[in-house]
Amino acid sequence: MPTEIEKKFLVLNDTWRDGNPPAIRMRQGYLAGTEKSSVRIRIEGKNANLNIKSATLGIRRQEYEYEIPIEEAQEMLDNLAEGPLVEKTRYHVQVGQHRWELDVFEGENAGLVVAEIELDHENEVFVRPAWLGREVSHDKRYYNVCLAQHPYKEWRE
Repeated sequence: MPTEIEKKFLVLNDTWRDGNPPAIRMRQGYLAGTEKSSVRIRIEGKNANLNIKSATLGIRRQEYEYEIPIEEAQEMLDNLAEGPLVEKTRYHVQVGQHRWELDVFEGENAGLVVAEIELDHENEVFVRPAWLGREVSHDKRYYNVCLAQHPYKEWRE
């Protein structure tokens, strides 16, 4: 069973941009969401995927991903996705043995920057870069499916 172990953190500053890390634009929308799972369409550069992810809260979740034609992905985003699309630019930053994914959100979620790290096991040790802030892995508001339903610009903290 495909499993993703991922931790999410807020980002304190822009020093992660040193070295001009590679970036890719993403647009994604959700076709369905239940108490058990979400179904997402994502266009990532020139590729598109259908993704089904368990709705479990925490760092370990089931995830299934399948490549689909980009034209069909665009049609689904335009005609079937619910709520505002999640738009972001993803940057890849190597720190030690791990590659971090930093998502700089746009549109309805502008102002939010989240760093994610995928791990091989839940207790894996990793280098914490100086730009890394508070962990939000267990706060569902930071899950992309929740950002589509309740965008960051609407939050009241």
